[in-house]
Amino acid sequence: MTEPIDRTGADRRRGAILGLAIGDAAGWPARVHRSRVLPGWTRRLRRELDTFAETEAVTTLPVPFALNQDPTALRLGPGDDAEWVAWTLAGLAPLPTDRAAMHARWSTAVAAGTVPAGRIAVAAAVDNLRRGVLPPDSGRRNPHHFDDAAAIRAVAFGILGATPAHAATLAEWDAEVTHAGDGVATARAVAVAIATAVSPRPAQRPDPDRPAGAPALADGSAGAPAPPYGAGAATAPDGAAGAAVPVGRAGAGAGSPAPESKLLAALEAELPIDRLAGRTLRRALALVAGAGTPAQAVPLLDELVDRVYSYGCAAAQTVPVAAALTAVALRSGTPTIDAILAAAALPSLADSAPALTGALLGAVRGAAELPPSWAETCRTLAGCCDPTLAGVDLLDIVERTTRGQ
Repeated sequence: MTEPIDRTGADRRRGAILGLAIGDAAGWPARVHRSRVLPGWTRRLRRELDTFAETEAVTTLPVPFALNQDPTALRLGPGDDAEWVAWTLAGLAPLPTDRAAMHARWSTAVAAGTVPAGRIAVAAAVDNLRRGVLPPDSGRRNPHHFDDAAAIRAVAFGILGATPAHAATLAEWDAEVTHAGDGVATARAVAVAIATAVSPRPAQRPDPDRPAGAPALADGSAGAPAPPYGAGAATAPDGAAGAAVPVGRAGAGAGSPAPESKLLAALEAELPIDRLAGRTLRRALALVAGAGTPAQAVPLLDELVDRVYSYGCAAAQTVPVAAALTAVALRSGTPTIDAILAAAALPSLADSAPALTGALLGAVRGAAELPPSWAETCRTLAGCCDPTLAGVDLLDIVERTTRGQ
């Protein structure tokens, strides 16, 4: 397929969110998350059936079921990732103008008991805030500060930020409440990548009056450099120093770079090689360099999967894998849905890698490229993490929060 060149910014913003929701739905954990809508005894019985299979050496494994219940929640649809992005978007009106305002938003939600069910990093941060441990310590004193919950939320900041640099700043303010280290760095990276994709700028000739390394602003003028979280320039896969790409500089230069190179430049600038996430990103890209399609990349990326730890949500794995699959899809012209389904074929990372893949590709290609059957099925939320979101149309939230952009 040929990369679309006529997508509007609005369609790309919808594409980022809808792509995330479709990826969320495609992973096997979505049905488990959605089963939270059902009475607790249904999940207890499933655990008992799992124990039965273990003790009796039975290979038939139980799946979420709705015995004598409305089975709607177990139909194909998004789970936790889409609801967290919806909650993030809905709570950002007006958009916080400083770090304190972003932190206050979390404190207010914790006090009101309205924080959705979330990952371990979120649960630990909420407990910290309840005990008076304020950001950024609420994210630093956190046993799961490295997970990808903030990277998922960062998709919202990617479509809301006025510039990639602004999106990164918003994502960092939000992420440091619940995360630290790679948990924050990957959130910034995702926000920058999404913002870069949804706000394409026309090709610009180099400005001889602009200081070297200064990012180009929306109007093409020079701005102050915005160093990535954790500082340090991006480096090439072989370890040689690479040119840092300022987060505000998308599409600058003598010619407009391909979507793949713009996206990867944005990610690499935020994830330097001195970070685990940065090293994993470069290794992932090297592994898939010869892959012709995302499906061909799956066995190669399986080399990155951690088979020791009990959870598959480390941001230093899921974000690089999503980036690598996105790069292959853009390079090969593979449809977005095929890349999403390829990500879902990595079971350990299926809770978020498909969602992140869908968000990145959706931001580049727009919602119009996504299959209508998937788009219609995945735009409605189940309320599995936040009951107030049950039945809510995700695209309605996007429309309300991005109106005027």
